[in-house]
Amino acid sequence: MQEQKEKVTAVYGNYINGEWQVKDDTFAVMNKYTGEEFARVSKASREDVNEAVTNALHTFRTKKLSPVQRYDILKRAAEIIQERKEELALIMVAEVGKVIKDARAEIDRGIQTLIASAEEAKRIAGQGVPLGQPGNDNKMAFTVRVPVGVIGAITPFNFPFNLTVHKVGPAIAAGNTVVLKPAEMTPIIALKLAEILAEAGLPAGFLNVVNGFGQETGQYLLEDDRIAMFTFTGSPGVGRHIKSTTGIRRVTLELGNNSPNIVHRDAPDLDKAAELCVTRGFSNAGQACISVQRVYVHRDVYEAFVERAVKTAQSIKVGDPTDPVSDVGPMISEKEAKRAEAWIQEALEQGAKVACGGKREGSVLYPTVMVDVTPEMKVVCQEVFAPVISIIPFDDIDAAFQQANDSRLGLQVGLFTSNLQLAMRAIHELEFGGVIINDVSTFRADVMPYGGVKDSGIGKEGPRWAVEEMTEERIVVISLT
Repeated sequence: MQEQKEKVTAVYGNYINGEWQVKDDTFAVMNKYTGEEFARVSKASREDVNEAVTNALHTFRTKKLSPVQRYDILKRAAEIIQERKEELALIMVAEVGKVIKDARAEIDRGIQTLIASAEEAKRIAGQGVPLGQPGNDNKMAFTVRVPVGVIGAITPFNFPFNLTVHKVGPAIAAGNTVVLKPAEMTPIIALKLAEILAEAGLPAGFLNVVNGFGQETGQYLLEDDRIAMFTFTGSPGVGRHIKSTTGIRRVTLELGNNSPNIVHRDAPDLDKAAELCVTRGFSNAGQACISVQRVYVHRDVYEAFVERAVKTAQSIKVGDPTDPVSDVGPMISEKEAKRAEAWIQEALEQGAKVACGGKREGSVLYPTVMVDVTPEMKVVCQEVFAPVISIIPFDDIDAAFQQANDSRLGLQVGLFTSNLQLAMRAIHELEFGGVIINDVSTFRADVMPYGGVKDSGIGKEGPRWAVEEMTEERIVVISLT
């Protein structure tokens, strides 16, 4: 009788001073679709985090990379990622549950984000400062931008490659060093990025990676006052904790949204609006900070819009994320899928209706379109972070603007209209970091400034703007006599 071979699980370490440190204390990373163990990752102790920060600070103070060197390293990393695209995409399919086409698209976006970061490394500059006041005739002044030091980067599970690149790429481009803590549910892709950057020529110490859970490893980072700046993507609750813990140190916080989208009766293409609202509400299983969630539709086109939305939702393929035809795979965990299912059920008990979907199988929640919702329902007023959209009629555009603004969150908003004056009103009256006209709230070009207002965060991402966040403007005054 042939002996059955025991399945070997890969074990990953922390990455400190250019070396992989595998520890006895590990945690499991699960395949989000099959529920099987995908890998094990070493958990960083307080001592490991201290070593990582010590090394990052020492590196920042003793080693410098020129702008051209930073450019070359980041550009080469983008080339390596392109060569390993399919391998990296399959890692995300397993550890995130992304469907393969979305995983490939995220790798492509990450490549472009790295290239943009590389380009910004050569563009960092200050400005001349006129001193046109009495007594300053023999003085000149200008500013320079200098790196802030060690940056603590804490990244989320939903876009674990591109959002990690959005933090690490600009930080390195600006001349900083980084201690990265990836989300514990999806750390492997971030570890692969560290491996690729080292292959691309990034010297030891410029990027250290420590693994673990937010309340432990993340807290160790927050308590280390040698870290000059934190950049975080996640929930508003954790964002508030970071802000209260870090004091006057710099922070960039991207904290989510319950994205409203307004479809006026003069929308230039109702079919396109419905298709975009549905597909962008359900892509990545609805687990994006700017996923379409609340859709306010003028009553004149409401019924037609709902019909088109339901038809589009019913055409979405749900299933195995490795299957190229799948549009929606599992959520990050069965626990989260059950939470979203409970919110749907609660809304139904409060009078809402499900126009389609609502079914759950394990960690897979089928794309759900809800109608007859009210503002106090969780699926409307909180961030659902699941493949659930709610369609709400309105009669007056002022009321639609008011409902869109009626939230503690304010990341991005979409408006469909053919009226230029209305579009300009929206730009000034809608309380969001981004106002997207004739596309949905989910639109993001990786080179644009990205960040919210209110509880959606502080600061901007996008390589150019992130480099500004990650550098200090220093004034220089020279007396000519």
